[in-house]
Amino acid sequence: MKLLLKSVAILAASASIAFAAEAPWTDDLAAAKARAKEENKAIFTYFTGSDWCGWCIKMEKEVLTKKEFLDFAKDNLVLLELDYPRKPENIAKQSAELQAQNKALDEKFNIEGFPTAYLTDAEGEPLGDKEDFALRKYLDKGPAAYVEHLKTALAGESKP
Repeated sequence: MKLLLKSVAILAASASIAFAAEAPWTDDLAAAKARAKEENKAIFTYFTGSDWCGWCIKMEKEVLTKKEFLDFAKDNLVLLELDYPRKPENIAKQSAELQAQNKALDEKFNIEGFPTAYLTDAEGEPLGDKEDFALRKYLDKGPAAYVEHLKTALAGESKP
């Protein structure tokens, strides 16, 4: 039984590491900007309420963790997650600096609901027409359609 439990724990840790390698999310804007500049990529700036927002959980489950999105992101995007949790234990996990950064970005982008996602340049400025890529009209079509819409937007052809 102990061997089985150890095996399961090792597999879970391996899967977690593999996921992290495929989707290198960061919560650090400065690190995202530096990586975007170095790799000549756009930043997928994702505003979420991870522990309370039903649509955020849906987006993560149905799009952001799917192979189609992760493969596209690996080659084209720097993934920046800005989380606004409500549970005290999750708020406590965020440093004061991270909370201040997220508050400033919330104000800069005038976030009115969650999830919200923007494509930004390496300076953190919105690309194109400052379109929210978390809109339900994109989410409901699945990860492949979501990726196609991101490709169009990155090509400068985005229309609201």
